[in-house]
Amino acid sequence: MHDLVIIGGGITGQTAAIYAARKRMDFLLVAREMGGQFLESGEVLNYPGIVKTTGAAFSERMEKQLHFNGITPRDGETVQRIEKISNGFRVVSDRGVHEAHAVIVATGARARKLGVPGEERLARKGVTYCSICDGPLFSGMDIAIVGGGNSALEGANFTKDLARTITLVNLGPSFTAHEYLVENIAHYPNVETIHGARTIEIAGETSVSGLVYEKDGVRHTLPVRGVIVEIGRVPNTEFLEGFLDRNSQGHVVIDCWTRSSVTGVFAAGDCASGQEYQYVIAAGQGCMALLKASRYLAGLKNAF
Repeated sequence: MHDLVIIGGGITGQTAAIYAARKRMDFLLVAREMGGQFLESGEVLNYPGIVKTTGAAFSERMEKQLHFNGITPRDGETVQRIEKISNGFRVVSDRGVHEAHAVIVATGARARKLGVPGEERLARKGVTYCSICDGPLFSGMDIAIVGGGNSALEGANFTKDLARTITLVNLGPSFTAHEYLVENIAHYPNVETIHGARTIEIAGETSVSGLVYEKDGVRHTLPVRGVIVEIGRVPNTEFLEGFLDRNSQGHVVIDCWTRSSVTGVFAAGDCASGQEYQYVIAAGQGCMALLKASRYLAGLKNAF
């Protein structure tokens, strides 16, 4: 019986693990794949204290810090469910069963993808899924943002002073974003919108050279060097169905102490409610979850 099991190998779970190690806790860090969003990020320019890095380099730094703190993650292990037992929880994975008095869920979220030709092949070669994270990569370029909701319009707002031109390619007949975002878009001279456009391909050999869409049965090609897909993210919380309360988007519902609907289970980062899909927030929540879990565990010990 461990003190704690941390589920998730992104910056949230890794931060929680570093703090757990510093507290000399008996814990496991279990992850389907170490790295999380690091594996999808190009340049990282907005993490405090680091002027410029890449997702890969940032991940390498974190890996060294885990090693420095004596942490050996159980990488390549997929958690299938969590069960409540009399003195804690049973975490069931495809590689075994772990029992602990508390659990931190830090499984992150994945980008909702288009599923069109060229998307996977050109990932991180002009195709990205976060305007705020990767917008600076497209400085002075013509780009397309796919989507018509809040994230797409917020992306256009963020990149309007970076990119030369932005074309919003929206599948629907109109935007579904907040009205103020829609109103703002109308005032940006370098932003154009194509409604009722279905993206069918991302073109390019070694990097993005265009976006192919279909509108009214006619095929068109936008000559762009970057494509930002902003059609939402999907939290990796399916395995928690029926165990923890989740909101309508699937994020684990937490309070300001990162406590979930089940006492002793905490959640943090992109898989939890209130998410903003930013490294600095995810790291901070990972720290918060560990500290609150530590207090919870101390309370259990004091009760006996």
